[in-house]
Amino acid sequence: MSTWSGKPKVEGSSETMRMFLLTCVSIGITFTWGVEMTYCTPYLLSLGLSKGQTSLVWVAGPLSGLIVQPIIGVVADESTSKWGRRRPTIVIGSFIVAGSLLVLGFTKEIVDFFVSDKDTAQVMTIVLAVLSLYSVDFSINAVMSCGRSLVVDTLPISKQQTGAAWASRMGSLGHIIGYAMGAIDLVGIFGTTLGDTQFKQLTVIAALGMLATAFITCWAVTERVLLSVRHDPRQSQVRFKVVRQIYSTVLTLPPRIQAICNAVFWSWIGWFPFIVYSSTWVGETYFRYDVSADAHNSDDALGDMGRIGSTALTVYSTVSFISAWVLPSLIQTPEDKSFTHRPPASIAPLITTFNKYKPDLLTAWVVGNIMFACAMFITPFATSFRFATAIVALCGIPWSVAGWAPTTFLGIEVNKLSGQQADLTMTARNIEMRDVSVLEMGKPDEDANSTSSGGLSGVYFGILNIYVTIPQFLSTLMSGVVFAMLEPGKSPELAHEAGPSETADPTGPNAIAVTMFLGALGSLVAAVVTKKLRYV
Repeated sequence: MSTWSGKPKVEGSSETMRMFLLTCVSIGITFTWGVEMTYCTPYLLSLGLSKGQTSLVWVAGPLSGLIVQPIIGVVADESTSKWGRRRPTIVIGSFIVAGSLLVLGFTKEIVDFFVSDKDTAQVMTIVLAVLSLYSVDFSINAVMSCGRSLVVDTLPISKQQTGAAWASRMGSLGHIIGYAMGAIDLVGIFGTTLGDTQFKQLTVIAALGMLATAFITCWAVTERVLLSVRHDPRQSQVRFKVVRQIYSTVLTLPPRIQAICNAVFWSWIGWFPFIVYSSTWVGETYFRYDVSADAHNSDDALGDMGRIGSTALTVYSTVSFISAWVLPSLIQTPEDKSFTHRPPASIAPLITTFNKYKPDLLTAWVVGNIMFACAMFITPFATSFRFATAIVALCGIPWSVAGWAPTTFLGIEVNKLSGQQADLTMTARNIEMRDVSVLEMGKPDEDANSTSSGGLSGVYFGILNIYVTIPQFLSTLMSGVVFAMLEPGKSPELAHEAGPSETADPTGPNAIAVTMFLGALGSLVAAVVTKKLRYV
């Protein structure tokens, strides 16, 4: 068996502070995702790409998830670094994310410094922007994979749902901060110190935020150190052991983990178009139905569209953030149904009645899928940006559940497979994480029954991410077909250098709305598949 040194520890005098520090890196991750999701599609359109071409660029997301997260998960699982298995990757990945963001924000300036020919510079700007976007996606997926596994590795089984909920909260907080900054005029507030456009300033702030939040989490957490790992002798001669391990694990997934992955697969067919294009859709709805003709000639159409989209996503993230705090108190914990704090006598009857009808997390996940599908079905009928904003905001509730439920269920299953038996009635006092001390080789840990080993959490979460990324490829293919049919030209709002014959027809059906409508069909299938998890 594998041998370890030490025990997991998180700095902080209270559980709330420890959970905040443990999941703080999620703020930087989602802040970066928020900037990318809000501004990168309009930015690429402003460079002269069509929507169909941008859909091909967004293959970077699922491609990086499919390649990076599983491999990073397996490599980190077997890392014997004295700093732990997850934190070194978080640090290195965060620096790559920050550097790539700066290149993305200042692509034109970098290209113009080396290339003087206008036509060549335009092509090179597009190439460098796409490469920078790929670099951001690949590196942030590595950070996200290890950040998620760090929570599973550190917390006892009885706190897996709490950890997942906190990660969701911090993710929502990162989105709120990022979208709120995108919604205000940063150039008007800060001047040109950080850049002369909204997009440049956001990339600088996102880079600094990524480094700061990664530092906080890595400083606060002390991991167990893997000293040696027992390898399967049958695989010792296999050249591509990492890929083989992932492949063999996928083929032999336990039934409940397989069911969780299936539910995630179908739900992401609906979520991916929403995540990538919802901000642009709100901005286009604004330009199509709410502004005067003169506004179409704005000198900073990218900034205008980005601010409108960011406003909608700020409301969405606020709803998601509030949901991440409120819903856990309204939903049963999957594993702990035997212990309930005694309520005050004055409200005891009300609490007792509520607990009888308190839904479990699986039911909430099913309802969330249905709620999201209903919201997407009405997107083609939105004729004002306020209505579009309301639709996007409503999706904050199911998104909170979608980011929380699969991680909770998978974390529980992974730790069950590790042979851990959780003391599910432990109080807040006796689940305090202990100080690190070096264990003697082969000496059993007397607290093993309450501490998550998470030995293979990287592998299983990497596999879960495969089930997240494959539907993204399908959604990308679907959106590419829809864009090619409905809006084959360049953006009339953003590509000002394009001639009238090169731009798409702004009076026809909105291609993004149609794409999100079709994606909702996958969310309905996800609701059915999720419900079946109860019987597995």
